[in-house]
Amino acid sequence: MTEMAAREKGRLASPALAKSARRSITRTVKFLEKEADRIRAQADALVAATAALAADRALLESIPGVGRKTATAILAELPAVERLPSAESAAAYCGLSPREFQSGTSVKKRTRLSKAGNARLRKALFLPTQTAVRFNPVLKGFFERLVKAGKPKMQAVGACMRKLVMICYGVLKNRQPFDPSWVSKKTC
Repeated sequence: MTEMAAREKGRLASPALAKSARRSITRTVKFLEKEADRIRAQADALVAATAALAADRALLESIPGVGRKTATAILAELPAVERLPSAESAAAYCGLSPREFQSGTSVKKRTRLSKAGNARLRKALFLPTQTAVRFNPVLKGFFERLVKAGKPKMQAVGACMRKLVMICYGVLKNRQPFDPSWVSKKTC
C-alpha cells in the first residue's frame, strides 16, 4: 500500500494532469495511506496479542538498526527459527548468500548475492542495514573492514545485510537480547 501511494504521489507531479484527475489521485493517495496505516496497526495488534511474537519482536528490536517495522517484517517473512537449521540457511532464505559464477577453468566472475530468496525481506532489510552500519558496533566494524579491504560499498552493504539476518537468527535462536561483545565472549 505504501509503495502504491508513493507511485500515485509521483503521478501528481505531472504538469499535464487535469484538475479532476489531480483530485482523484489525491483521494487515492489518502485512501492508500490510510489503508497502509490500518494494516500496520493490525499487524502491531496481532504481534502484541501473541506473547511469543511480542517477545520475539522485543528481541529483534534490541539489535541496533532494527526497529519495530523491520522486526515485524522479519517475523512475518522469515520462517520460525525451529524450521531453519542455521543462520546461513536464514541468509539463503532471504537470497543473501553469495553465488559464484564459474564456467570451466577460464571464466570466473565476481561473487554476487544469489537473490534467489524472499525479495520482500531483502527489501525490508536494505535501509535498516544502512542504519545498522552506522550505529551497530558489530556491523560498523565489519563494513569498515570490507571497505578497507577494497570491496565496493554496495557489496559491503550486501554482506552486512547477510550478517544482520544472521544476527537476527542468533538473537531469536538463543532467546537473548543483542550483545555486541557476545562473539568475543564466546571465543575467550
